[in-house]
Amino acid sequence: MIPERYFELTAEDARDSYFTDTSKLDAKQLVHDRFRTNPLALHDHLIRALDLRGTEELLDLGCGNGEILARIRPYLAAGNLVAFDIAPAVLEAARQRLDGVATPCEFIEGSADDLSDFAGNSFDRVMAIYMAHYVTDLQACFAEVRRVLRPGGRFLVATDRPDSMVEMYDVHFAALRDMDAREDLFRATPKARISLENGAEQLAPHFAKVERVDWQDQLQFGKAEHFLAFYRSCNYCCASSNPGPGEALPPVFFTELEDRVHERVQAVIDETGYFALTKYTGHFICS
Repeated sequence: MIPERYFELTAEDARDSYFTDTSKLDAKQLVHDRFRTNPLALHDHLIRALDLRGTEELLDLGCGNGEILARIRPYLAAGNLVAFDIAPAVLEAARQRLDGVATPCEFIEGSADDLSDFAGNSFDRVMAIYMAHYVTDLQACFAEVRRVLRPGGRFLVATDRPDSMVEMYDVHFAALRDMDAREDLFRATPKARISLENGAEQLAPHFAKVERVDWQDQLQFGKAEHFLAFYRSCNYCCASSNPGPGEALPPVFFTELEDRVHERVQAVIDETGYFALTKYTGHFICS
């Protein structure tokens, strides 16, 4: 079971630790694409939800390395794109990824709860893809999005169900229990802050219509090493991102944790042929 209590990471935490470069984001994106079993990739679901005509002006909040924006760009060849992120390193990666495309692209550093750089009614589409849980003031963010969104526009928020990828939590918490780890490490990741279960009630005060769209995928790993690379990119289910009170956890702690998780994952692969992570995910379409 995934606990209700979750790690709390601010946008500044993410900027100053998790996104000092794009390595962890790159690794997660590679795994989600390489090991998925759903024939539709993330960007396929998003393109359907955005309902583009090709000329829209789009704001990507928390654009990261620009991977998703680059995949959506061909559907906005005659539009305009604004990539917005609080972390300079990943924003620069997005700039490089989109360098030379004919579609006008602008890259702006800032926090998603302060969109004062933009006038009201500036965008036809705004999207926040698996990043809203980092935003310090979600209500301020949603109010700002409503302000900059044009009449008839859409705001797309992608997030997970709280029980998404429960198999990773199972092996993670089992390993922690075997190590007699301290109680405050038994927490969910910050995505629980705004999920498919609680997101609509947070968005409803700002938008006339909030539609929830669920979809499912499963990542299947034939080798434990590939799962472990993903597990590391998730900061050991955030246990190494913000461990909470007390002394910082030493590297030897994570070496033992990883060894124990590897053993459990390998046992599943030996028995069934693969280790699966079931993704219960989706998005809200707000208008």
